[in-house]
Amino acid sequence: MIALDVHYGEVVRGAAVAFADPAGAEKADFEIVETFDGTAEPYVPGEFKKRELPFLLKLLGSAKEHATDVVLVDGYVQLGEDRPGLGAHLHAALEGRCAVIGVAKTKFNGATSIRIVRGASTSPLFITAIGMEPKAAAELVRTMHGPHRIPTLLRRVDQLSRGL
Repeated sequence: MIALDVHYGEVVRGAAVAFADPAGAEKADFEIVETFDGTAEPYVPGEFKKRELPFLLKLLGSAKEHATDVVLVDGYVQLGEDRPGLGAHLHAALEGRCAVIGVAKTKFNGATSIRIVRGASTSPLFITAIGMEPKAAAELVRTMHGPHRIPTLLRRVDQLSRGL
């Protein structure tokens, strides 16, 4: 399993963390951080794929020796009926070779997601998936290591992408 994230600041920085056991993994088996040349497309709601997909594919290319059957992304797989999100576009770019789970922190109107609550938080995470049953994806994220709303390794990939 691999989690990916990209941060846009003065530079575009991406990170990937790979791990075998989502429920027990406190530390990644593999981590990579890349700073990308060039600029990112501007942010357009509902069109996140244009901005982020090229960087996610580059990260996966750099981590190819850690090929996986599940990729976690910060965002949605589907934004609504017949409206693919970042995760669906990644799944298509990978020719369906692996499942993609979207883990979003905010609700996107029109998206059908499974809400999960972790730790003592009352704020849900919104889970979507392609290539696996959404309920199984939600349970996988719900049982990932860590006592907080954001699982330990998803927090780690976010911090790495931010240069923390």
